[in-house]
Amino acid sequence: MPRSKKKNRGGAHGAVQPFSDEDASIETLSHTSSFSDAASVADEGGPEAPEDMAQEDFQYKLKGFIDSTVDKSAKTRQGALDGLKTAMATRILYEFITERRMTITDSIERCLKKGKGEEQRAAASLACLLCIQLGSGIESEEVFKGLKPLFKTILADSSANIQARQTVATSLGLCTLVAEDDVLDVCGTMECFENLFTRSYVRADGTRPSVSPPTSQLHTNALLSWALLLTICTASQLKDILHKHLHKLPGLLESDDVNMRIAAGETIALLFELARDMNPEFEFTDWDTLCDKLTALATDCNKHRAKTDKRKQRSVFRDVLKAVEEGQFQSETIRFGAERMAIDSWVRKRTYDAFREFVGAGMNYHLQANEFIRDVFELGPPMLVDSATLKAMKISRFERHLYNSAAFKARTKARNKFRDKRSDVGEF
Repeated sequence: MPRSKKKNRGGAHGAVQPFSDEDASIETLSHTSSFSDAASVADEGGPEAPEDMAQEDFQYKLKGFIDSTVDKSAKTRQGALDGLKTAMATRILYEFITERRMTITDSIERCLKKGKGEEQRAAASLACLLCIQLGSGIESEEVFKGLKPLFKTILADSSANIQARQTVATSLGLCTLVAEDDVLDVCGTMECFENLFTRSYVRADGTRPSVSPPTSQLHTNALLSWALLLTICTASQLKDILHKHLHKLPGLLESDDVNMRIAAGETIALLFELARDMNPEFEFTDWDTLCDKLTALATDCNKHRAKTDKRKQRSVFRDVLKAVEEGQFQSETIRFGAERMAIDSWVRKRTYDAFREFVGAGMNYHLQANEFIRDVFELGPPMLVDSATLKAMKISRFERHLYNSAAFKARTKARNKFRDKRSDVGEF
């Protein structure tokens, strides 16, 4: 999946919302505010468009959150970070954020340095959402350049809060995918992840290291971020990685942690897919042993494991086994608005899961309107949809305005770029 330096310039801002997880999805936006009343006023012709009023109120609230990230109260700072996170997960805020990106970055850095566990986690997640909003470009590169050393310091510090390290491991992976433009720096970040998850590898003498559940989750998050960065590695890098890690990763399938077993299985499937893309005749020396392990996990009836764990594990490992044995992927269709997207490879699945980790229920909205995410998944500019289709989508009138506003901006930008190219013809 090719990376692009195309910038994400989002559509119109949304209106003020209660910032809660339950209200985060695009499907609930029309039910959490008084948009219906505002829309009726607009139909009658008010002095000021309700969209403009809502946008002003929303921006005022965001400015308050930004100011509160430097409050003396840890509880206030935490609430401000959470408010900004939810806003960025459920709206396109490119223009607003671009003007304030360094202020927000300074606040994130301060909270990472001086905050405690939960505050650090919120700050790390906000950093990732900030990069997603800015897209791949100079703005996100500047943000990430300032935060990356701090991320790596926290990740490597065994005395730091373990939950904060877990979130940093996930954030660092996606921030690198979005904002890192140097191949060598990508490799350096992957080595940071390797330094963590390889501690769960089976030792040379065949013994398994004793790892606490929180540390196992840290290793799992590091492995998943490492797998995400595999999707942008060069062929030569992948060959080295296959040689170094593919024969050791199956050992993680025996972990006591179901999340680690699943992460290891999906990473193995991803590596097999990438290896076969390079060489359709790719062969693995321990093929039979690996397939036996995968079959056992796909049919696991261990009485000592929770039913939910076994059910989830069996489902995943049936797909992993097909990937290893037959090179197949169980395709899934994601529907958003009037569009649909196929998750038809392990590369695309790992990328989709990584973005969804941060934007959550707002993923469908970002797939519709976030130019950067649409670029990552090769969806093209946001669609301009006719009014009848939008009504059939059962979303509010204000949401239809946001949807077409974002699409109109994208179309205008594309036309301007095309005109620029035509005007450049013949110039040297």
